[in-house]
Amino acid sequence: MSRPALKIRSWPLTILYYLLPFGALKPLTRVGWRPMSRVALYKSVPTRLLSRAWGRLNQVELPTWLRKPVYSLYIWTFGVNMKEAAVEDLHHYRNLSEFFRRKLKPQARPVCCVHSVISPSDGKILNFGQVKNCEVEQVKGVTYSLESFLGPRISTEEMHFSQAPTGNSFQQQLVTKEGNELYHCVIYLAPGDYHCFHSPTDWTVSHRRHFPGSLMSVNPGVARWIKELFCHNERVVLTGDWKHGFFSLTAVGATNVGSIRIYFDQDLHTNSPSYSKGSYNDFSFISNNNKEGIPMRKGEHLGEFNLGSTIVLIFEAPKDFKFNLKAGQKIRFGEALGSL
Repeated sequence: MSRPALKIRSWPLTILYYLLPFGALKPLTRVGWRPMSRVALYKSVPTRLLSRAWGRLNQVELPTWLRKPVYSLYIWTFGVNMKEAAVEDLHHYRNLSEFFRRKLKPQARPVCCVHSVISPSDGKILNFGQVKNCEVEQVKGVTYSLESFLGPRISTEEMHFSQAPTGNSFQQQLVTKEGNELYHCVIYLAPGDYHCFHSPTDWTVSHRRHFPGSLMSVNPGVARWIKELFCHNERVVLTGDWKHGFFSLTAVGATNVGSIRIYFDQDLHTNSPSYSKGSYNDFSFISNNNKEGIPMRKGEHLGEFNLGSTIVLIFEAPKDFKFNLKAGQKIRFGEALGSL
């Protein structure tokens, strides 16, 4: 029997191994069979294909009589507050995709004008703090590589702030001003949350990097389970600068969230059927006609997910920058993350 055949046949056996009680299949391990690990089994699930299928299902127009019961079930399951929606009438939303991407009433999310960095979205704070040893925590105790997550450093010719001093580490190279530190904040968007995201501060976007990776769940439970989960998943990294130096916002895709849209980037197409694992593609917003990049004002609409996912902010700021957060707290778009 060939090795590939063994792997294929181990799929159902492995599933049964973990589902059946009292170790019913343990005798097989005595003759040399070994089940796949739970992590390997999960990684082998075709989440990209499933997400594309889910995306097509989301686009199917529902009959008017079916819309209210379908959306009401979703509202009840995930605790959606429809009183905040710009359009409360459930019959208005032709399909699930429109309902997921519903807009809010203008007064529903006042933007804090006092603090320097606000939450770009609704969600739950998974982690925040200073970046240390070129690693970032996705959840408490589980880290990922800063360079693996952002990819190789972008050429200073594509960035219009002053050239950073050459350092011994990737982290040091991102810090452009003496005395600054690198900070991060991770926000998880649950299925019931508002799915648009906004600019967290006044900054200029110079570059976009798209990683067409996996689409595994970014639920905090899974994030504790799979190391470097955010580095495996499809993501869109926007980099640029704010008044204190380097600034980046990364939208991380997840299962059933293959669609990441950036409003000013019409060339971006996520969850494509063909992709090369570990690859990425770059796009610069600086050109002969646009020397500055894309200016964004704090609170301005930036993009949207289909369903929920994760936003990761990585930025430099002076050493006296302070987060006004607690790990695990719920936060809403427009509320303060931190300030000087």
